[in-house]
Amino acid sequence: QVQLVESGGGLVQAGGSLRLSCAASGLIFSTYRMGWFRQAPGKEREFVAAISWGGGSTYYADSVKGRFTISRDNAVNTVYLQMDSLKPEDTAVYYCATARNGGIWSSGGYDYWGQGTQVTVSS
Repeated sequence: QVQLVESGGGLVQAGGSLRLSCAASGLIFSTYRMGWFRQAPGKEREFVAAISWGGGSTYYADSVKGRFTISRDNAVNTVYLQMDSLKPEDTAVYYCATARNGGIWSSGGYDYWGQGTQVTVSS
């Protein structure tokens, strides 16, 4: 079965950096676009970033553009999210997800989801 396992979350001070990883199994990874979403307490899940099948195209929410970088390594079935210049408002559970054919900007376009990893940014 398909499994997505996120890692790399933690507690960091404002201005710091974290790198999230999402390891995929049970699917042909290169046939899926990949995305990162986040959900803060009391808020809806929101799009963060996405990447095309081969990694040539990337997409970002305005709130993270210029600070976060999404990348993927199809050889090891892993997608990454490098998060720099972190702010307290980036605090959330971060999820990776796969998009086979759906749109990448909303959660409805995604097929499989990981369990999430907590990112907490202190001020």
